[in-house]
Amino acid sequence: MTIAGWDCHAHLFGPYARYPLAAERSYTPPEAVDVRYATLLQRLGLAHGVLVHASAYGKDHTLLLDTLALRPDWRGVVVVQPGDALPLVGLHARGVRGARFSHRSGAANFAGSASFEDLLALAPQLADAGLHAELWTDCQVLPDIAAELKALPVPVVIDHMGGFDVAAGVDAPGFRTLLELLATGKIWVKLCAYRNLLQSPDWQVGRVFQQTMVAANPERLVWGSDWPHLRVTPEPDAARLLALFEDWAGNEAVVQQVLHANPETLYR
Repeated sequence: MTIAGWDCHAHLFGPYARYPLAAERSYTPPEAVDVRYATLLQRLGLAHGVLVHASAYGKDHTLLLDTLALRPDWRGVVVVQPGDALPLVGLHARGVRGARFSHRSGAANFAGSASFEDLLALAPQLADAGLHAELWTDCQVLPDIAAELKALPVPVVIDHMGGFDVAAGVDAPGFRTLLELLATGKIWVKLCAYRNLLQSPDWQVGRVFQQTMVAANPERLVWGSDWPHLRVTPEPDAARLLALFEDWAGNEAVVQQVLHANPETLYR
């Protein structure tokens, strides 16, 4: 592991006396403040974090932007929709590198989230602002939007390993689509497997999915802890999640590529 490594997916909440949640929200998480996250990074042996704006804050990015101003080694991902007051131009200089959107099978968007249609509308503005797109999606819907993703003028980072289906396996059409997108070099994937494994008694079934992604394109993979693991009980240990990634990586070269070289390219 390298001390210069990156955790590319985390959320902050609070302190609520200063950063209250949105009145209209679909969940109320416990506080997860920046000092706790900094301590976690140190325990993991990582130097950099990427903070993803949480839908529970609605359109208020104050916590995210304040934190980035205080912690220049961290980066941020906003959530925007057409017509929002938050200007995209200028965010790059404040540490923001992307905007997150959601398009998942059988799931309505959370209040405060942005849709795939919002991504299509905002993509030219994201490109002008020097930002990429992050997409919370799953393999079930990827075949329907693959052509549009490849045509976008910005890189796309797919969260949570594309929500792969353990039961369907690596030969499922949706997962093969994810591999094809990854191979283009334009699509990135966050190696954050555990949410796809919660119903599996043995998380080692995730190994083949990660290794197949590495074989498809190791230069377009980053790792994320997903701290503080919203609505997952019991809360997983991020150190265990990192250890799983490193074990499944197979060799130190892949570990260094994913934890250091790739995020330096994407988030610097």
